[in-house]
Order: sequence, then structure tokens, then C-alpha cells
Amino acid sequence: MIIITVLISVTMSVYRTFIDNQAKVSGMLSLIPKSALQFKGISDFNDLLSVLGFYAVNNVIYMMVLGSVYSIVLGSGIILKEEYNRTAEYLITRPMTRSEIFLSKLAVLNLNIFLLNLLTSAAGLIFIGLVKTGPFSLSAFFILSLYTLLLNILFGAAGLFLSVLVRRAKPITFQCIGLVLILYFVYTISKISGNASAIGYLSPFRYVDMDVVNQAYHLDYLRLIYFAGIPSLLVFLSRVIYKRKDIYI
Repeated sequence: MIIITVLISVTMSVYRTFIDNQAKVSGMLSLIPKSALQFKGISDFNDLLSVLGFYAVNNVIYMMVLGSVYSIVLGSGIILKEEYNRTAEYLITRPMTRSEIFLSKLAVLNLNIFLLNLLTSAAGLIFIGLVKTGPFSLSAFFILSLYTLLLNILFGAAGLFLSVLVRRAKPITFQCIGLVLILYFVYTISKISGNASAIGYLSPFRYVDMDVVNQAYHLDYLRLIYFAGIPSLLVFLSRVIYKRKDIYI
């Protein structure tokens, strides 16, 4: 949370300098290949002139990638670490069912993800207010923040699901981080290459609408169904598997 907040503050602090020197910056960006700009998330230079567009391009990447890495790592370890740290023996002898253990772990996972998103989004809103040169859409900001929260919850559920699939307890941190980075790479490749655009639908990042400068920007209910359905399915399967899983102690 501290790292993301610092990154947001540093990036947004250059917004006014960027606006004051937009002609020079535009000239510099014209020298960069279009595919490289698209990899960064810049499809139109004019989007960067809006404080919210500048925030979305430069800062949501922190929450989308770093937030998702945090969420999936937390999800993958919150139950599994009881096994590889040899504390499962104590935990399962308490007067609690496996369902109660699972649901309490799930509640802690979601609470941590929610607090991370709440506080970093609040920091983003504060810094936008400090550097803005004109009005911006609060509704677009909150919709974008909601999408980011839902993305992080999805990866948290993915980490939980992967952890219950592990038979012999061992940390799967690197595998989880690799999954996030691979899916983000798939998403960026789909944006760069028109021929590969279809593969972007395999990545959850594809379903976060970042077009905040569009006047018609709104909450897409199909995207909400996706972000509600996938985590719910993963959590359901995780609970079923965990209740039947052999716990090595």
C-alpha cells in the first residue's frame, strides 16, 4: 500500500509539468513506435491531457499489476501456509469446521484487498485534486476504482483456488506472480497486435475498462457479471476441494 501510494504521488506530481510542456512531450512521443506506446497503455496522446486519463494510464497499472500480485500471493498462502508452516495440526483441532476455517480465511483475504484498494484509491483521488487544472468526472474515477478492486478480488480467488490444488504443502508464490505477469503480457500483446487481439479475452485485465476520458464511460454490467462469476466459481470450487482435501501435518 505504501509502495503504490508513493508511486502514485511521484507520477501525479509531474502532471502539471507535462501539461506545461505538452508540445515537447508530444514531439518526443511521436518518435516512439506506436506499439511501444500501446504497451504502456497510451492509444491517444490527447487522453493524457485529462488529469483522469493521465491517472488511468500511469497509475492504474500499479493497482492492476502490483495489486493483483499482492492479492494472488495473499490468497495462495492464507490457507496453504498452515500446512507448510506446520500450524494446520493446531488449527484443525480447534472446535471449528473446515467450512468455518475456510470462510474466515476468505473474509480476511477480501478485507485486506478491500483496504488496499480503498486507501490507495483515496490517495489517488487526493493527488488528482492537488494537480488538476480543470474539472474531472468523479463517477468515472469511482467506476475505474471499482473495476480495479474486482480485478484484485478475482486474482485473490485464483490464488486461493491454486493453493487448495497443492497436494504436498509448499509455497507457490513464484508461480502465482508468474501467472499474473503472463496474463498481463497476454493482455498487452492483444492491444499491440491486431492479429492477436482475440487472445486478450483470456486475460482478466481485458475486462477492466480504462477509457475514462470517454463521455459515455459507464459501468458495464457484462463486465460486472464476469468479475462476479469467475471469483464466485473459484471460491466455490476451493471450498469443496478444501473440505475433502487431505491435510498434511
